[in-house]
Amino acid sequence: MRKFQLLTSVSALLMGAVATAPVTWAQDAANDEAIEELVVTGSRRAPRSTADTMAPVDIISGDVFANQGTGDMTDLLRTLIPSYNVSPQPINDASTLIRPANLRGLAPDQTLVLINGKRRHRAAVISLLGDGISDGAQGPDIGVIPAIALKRVEVLRDGAAAIYGSDAIAGVMNFVLKDDSEGGTFEAKWGSAYDGDGDQRQLSANYGFPVTDNGFINISAEWREQDPTTSGSVQRTDAQGLIDAGNTAVRQPFAQIWGQPEIRDDWKVFLNFAVQATESTEIYAFGNYAQREVEGGFFFRNPDTRGGVNSVDSGVTRLVGDLTPNDNITCPGGIDFVEGTVTTGTVVNPVVIGSTGEAAALAAINADPNCFIFNEMFPGGFTPQFGGRLNDIAGAIGFRGEMENGLTYDISVHAGRNQVDFFILNTINPGLGPSTPNEFELGSYIQLEKNFNADFSYPVDVEMFASPLNVAFGFEWREEQFEVLLGDTASWEVGLLSQPFALNNIDPVTLVPGIKTGTQGFGIGSNGFIGFSPEVVGVNDRTNIAVYLDLEADVTENLVLGAAIRFEDFSDFGSTTNFKISSLYKLGESVRLRATYSTGFRAPTVGQQQLTNISTVFESVNGVLQLAQRGTIPPTNPIAISKGAEPLRPEKSDSFTLGVGFDLGGASVTIDYFNIKLTDRLTQSASISLTQAERDALVASGISFAADLSAFRFFVNDFDTRTTGIDLVATMPLDLFENGSTNVSLVASYVKTKVLDFNPITLDGVRIQQLEESLPNYRANMTVTHVTDKWRALGRVNYYGSYTEVHLDSAGLEVFPGAEFTLDVEFGYNVMDNLEISVGAANLLNNFPDELPTGIGADVVGAKYPVTSPMGISGGFYYARARYSF
Repeated sequence: MRKFQLLTSVSALLMGAVATAPVTWAQDAANDEAIEELVVTGSRRAPRSTADTMAPVDIISGDVFANQGTGDMTDLLRTLIPSYNVSPQPINDASTLIRPANLRGLAPDQTLVLINGKRRHRAAVISLLGDGISDGAQGPDIGVIPAIALKRVEVLRDGAAAIYGSDAIAGVMNFVLKDDSEGGTFEAKWGSAYDGDGDQRQLSANYGFPVTDNGFINISAEWREQDPTTSGSVQRTDAQGLIDAGNTAVRQPFAQIWGQPEIRDDWKVFLNFAVQATESTEIYAFGNYAQREVEGGFFFRNPDTRGGVNSVDSGVTRLVGDLTPNDNITCPGGIDFVEGTVTTGTVVNPVVIGSTGEAAALAAINADPNCFIFNEMFPGGFTPQFGGRLNDIAGAIGFRGEMENGLTYDISVHAGRNQVDFFILNTINPGLGPSTPNEFELGSYIQLEKNFNADFSYPVDVEMFASPLNVAFGFEWREEQFEVLLGDTASWEVGLLSQPFALNNIDPVTLVPGIKTGTQGFGIGSNGFIGFSPEVVGVNDRTNIAVYLDLEADVTENLVLGAAIRFEDFSDFGSTTNFKISSLYKLGESVRLRATYSTGFRAPTVGQQQLTNISTVFESVNGVLQLAQRGTIPPTNPIAISKGAEPLRPEKSDSFTLGVGFDLGGASVTIDYFNIKLTDRLTQSASISLTQAERDALVASGISFAADLSAFRFFVNDFDTRTTGIDLVATMPLDLFENGSTNVSLVASYVKTKVLDFNPITLDGVRIQQLEESLPNYRANMTVTHVTDKWRALGRVNYYGSYTEVHLDSAGLEVFPGAEFTLDVEFGYNVMDNLEISVGAANLLNNFPDELPTGIGADVVGAKYPVTSPMGISGGFYYARARYSF
């Protein structure tokens, strides 16, 4: 296959950064010679041998991604990078749509993502429910990247804010697109979970063709769909009790589903282009378009206990609505609206759930067209279905080259836009009573980013050095914008049954006339996720500029040193300066020592600074765990300020790494220790209960749904942590069979986070436990591959250490799942020169995490397994694939 190779060293140098990495090898079909793969992540020096690495970088070839069972990029990375964790997120608000992932135990937005060396824009989703570590994070959506589009992925496991700017604290992930100028691949894949659900269907293609004699266009496309799974579910105890009592309207077999969500029409298209303009200049462009629809379940609404819908007091008294409150006729169990009496605004003749008089009262309510209970609409309760339609588009264009004096340059502009349109089905706006719709369009989040970059590099001869001193410098301008679009009126409207009333009232003691206020007690907005109202919609943005200087050279034949410094100025919070120093020392031909020290930062996003939102979560209300409405308000809101909120500041990091790499026989081994201290870490505060006066103040400030809130949170720079760990990467070729080649690789990591300092008012013990214990300390993967001319085989053992899950983020529901192993296998056979048929299984032995105790699982929300399990909760998955290459 012919590849377009214009300006190889210049292109690699200026894609964003070049680094060294563990050796990977490819075979050139034309000359059958081994080619050492070079990387473009980690410094701004020209490509060099991977034996010269100053920081650990993993190189994962595109073929490795292609030979996996799942089609989702987030899950693909989980099986290949031990310190990379992602959980299924089955019922987690918007986190179900774009799942947060953690590298080195840190938040998703503390890892920088690049495409072809250029900064990738963030997703519009903010993970308000992120299992502690990811709470409030807003990272990129790597799920829009199809595996078939990738030449390789480079993962820098080191801080790099002095090179790239904000977010590069845990590391950098650079997705390098294919650049073939001829040939292509077509692929079809089908798979299913062992339980018979969760079917996945995928079609993908890649094709490259030349542009003139000195250019290429490479296009990749993928379509994918995924059915939901239910294997993580058991029937809730309360739902089963309703069924046993004769309620035939309760959903079976599960009132509430725990499993992977449904994904529909998942389309991904990527384009990569470059053409030689002159002998020393190249024009390039790349971009993508993606869309998908994701739908998952929410918590079951019990028809007897759901506050604000079915019950006044969580299961004791029935909530009854009076549709004509001013006719002086009171519904059984309703509010007495008669003016001038001591009973104004009180419940008369309450309907006690399960009492001997309930049947007669319900019959009277059903017979009266002016009285209403939601059991008439949903007699078996209801489970909202929440989802979103995601749309992602991005593009970059630039030119790069080398002048006669050796100065290389890269001038580029790129922009990216991510939009999520939220919807919710099978639910109600309680305040609208019987006129409520059951489906709502909730509004949208939009993240828009624009970048301009000018990067330069120049080699300076220094007599005493063993190589020229590489001097890199440049400028960046970036604009970020976060927009909220209006939801359906019905999704946020304060309906008749939730409107405040104010009637004349005589005080029963003093007999002095006055005003009594209250409501009928029904909730506000679409139940489960309130739509975005006029008070919260709008556009917020900021800009920043940056300049940097980067120096690197071989000081001697055995010693490489590097230093970088970067200054950035943001329009909202000011400026920051960060630096990095790196070194490599060779002890002979087979042993290398390396070390880095760097400072870094992550700027709070525009969305985090401005977000107003409401989520339905489990909260302890008067000592009882129940569904409640919890809001997120900006830290600039006066109520938030009264609880300790301040304007958000950037997170800051100090990190260092120490590593050794050595060759032992045919084996290559690297071991790296890392230590990352983060100060002023950004998260959401602990839940803070609201008084009635505070609710009224929030309503007066324009947050109309605040009347329905039991608690609220806000973003805050709240705590400091230290994350330490060790990464091990080892590869070894083996000569086991006469035909073909065998390779063994082992990647393992140990990661531990400790909270050093925190504010007890805004960070509680539950969050601290999640930060320190919710991810396994130990992860490892061992892979064995054997390849011949006609067939290939793969076996992989995945190890997940023990961890802690704080179920539903609630104190008292802690569980401690043990360590687990899973086994993946794949076998491929070339039925003809260009066609391979392969079959495989992920989690071949159908292993599951430890089951939850009954008192936490079925008795609470119907979860069978820990829902944050890093190995997933859907069990084994088998698949078949056909791949045609030409």
